[in-house]
Amino acid sequence: MMDQETARARVLEAVEELFYSRGIQAVGMDAVRTASGVSLKRLYQLFPAKESLVLEFLQQRDSQWRRTLADYVDAQPTSDERIAAVFDWLYTWFSEPEYRGCAFINAFGELGAVSPEVAEQARHHKKAFRDYLAGLVTASGRPAELADQLALLAEGAITTAAIFGTPEPAHQARDAAHRLMRTF
Repeated sequence: MMDQETARARVLEAVEELFYSRGIQAVGMDAVRTASGVSLKRLYQLFPAKESLVLEFLQQRDSQWRRTLADYVDAQPTSDERIAAVFDWLYTWFSEPEYRGCAFINAFGELGAVSPEVAEQARHHKKAFRDYLAGLVTASGRPAELADQLALLAEGAITTAAIFGTPEPAHQARDAAHRLMRTF
């Protein structure tokens, strides 16, 4: 018999793929059960409602996404290279075959109007990303308002790449970021 920690990990691994590839509303708990190998009874013991599972998925995704981004960006030697690296990392992400856009934008689009908790999780993720950019901007000696502009470039690239199925918006946003950085 599978212990609770293993069952939880298997469920979250399954929903990471299912929710991101198919959408949250399209995935029922039976599909989660099948993909995870965790019984429906155990699944509901771990996550009494689908919304609790969605929130856990988003929290896990937020942590993983921000950690991966920071690991890539922080490896760059200068502050300007770290800012540019955000967009280079986005290009790499957009190039993944399973890229379907931002899980938080997708979740907000599906559930934001009916789930204040999902809407708040999406806002939290976007604010944390913007705050990360603000730290990079501050370290470069530029004014804080540049972070808002860079965030808009990144968010636009994330959405455009998903819609058109190409990673190129990351390079276009990086070029625009370079132009903005020269004005400050």
